[in-house]
Amino acid sequence: MRRRGSRPRPPRKRPRTSRRSRTVAHDRNPQAEQMGDESMARNLAHQAQAIWPQEQRLFERYGLAGELRILDLGCGTGEITRRLAQRYPQATLLGIDILEANLARARAGDTAGDRIRYAQGDAFALSCGDAEFDLVTCRHMSQAVPDFAQVLAEITRVLKPGGWLHLLSEDYAMLHFPAPEPQAFDPDRFWNQNVIAFLQGMGCDGRIGRHTPALLAQAGYSDIAMDYIVVDTLRVPRATFAGILGAWRDGYVEPLAAAAGRDPAAVRADFERMLAAIRTPPQYAVWHVPVASARRPGA
Repeated sequence: MRRRGSRPRPPRKRPRTSRRSRTVAHDRNPQAEQMGDESMARNLAHQAQAIWPQEQRLFERYGLAGELRILDLGCGTGEITRRLAQRYPQATLLGIDILEANLARARAGDTAGDRIRYAQGDAFALSCGDAEFDLVTCRHMSQAVPDFAQVLAEITRVLKPGGWLHLLSEDYAMLHFPAPEPQAFDPDRFWNQNVIAFLQGMGCDGRIGRHTPALLAQAGYSDIAMDYIVVDTLRVPRATFAGILGAWRDGYVEPLAAAAGRDPAAVRADFERMLAAIRTPPQYAVWHVPVASARRPGA
């Protein structure tokens, strides 16, 4: 607003910025539409079924027990928050997600009573106090936000000295499918030229899994370890593995096609080829899921 009688000032020219830089600066959840879609709820359920049986043993190295405070950052529908509550029966847990629709699903599935609280929040600016948590878990989120190093700084702030960070960071170049006719369809090329390029276009890192140990070291963490969950057609039921990929297909065909300048029908056909490999014995497919862990110094 301007005062009555004053001369209007010409509009101030803003420095020109690219569409990508504006997205990175102002949109901390560039995949909000996909993350809030019904397909993502299915995806998280299938991922938990495939990953948790192998992942749960990793928590043994942290040596945590008793009346812990645990933060599940990017908790989604609460699939893992509930499992953590079962693993740590005396702990109180806070699940934070940016999407209220996900939190509504989480609350509806809660069976731990008042030990779990869910809250909407921004991972770049947590409302939690300093050094509040003994354990922070952050799963399937680091590849979905721009400049994850800023989120890591917030995690470090709210983690107690000597507390543990459990970080599952996806890496889309670690999905492998058979390629009987690579001239017709090369699945490695699909993930690199479609999915990773799509994420790069919004400032996200589709290979952040392999970059995570260096990020942790730069942030000053100690006891850094890297493990891999193997989601494949030998260890995981084919229907469960196919459920993960099918949910990605349902939520991402259109944005992937738009980012790559392709016909959505062609992108869908690529997904169907990979789904056929998962569903059809004896064909073999595998997803190596990186899980990094580290300890905040200062215990």
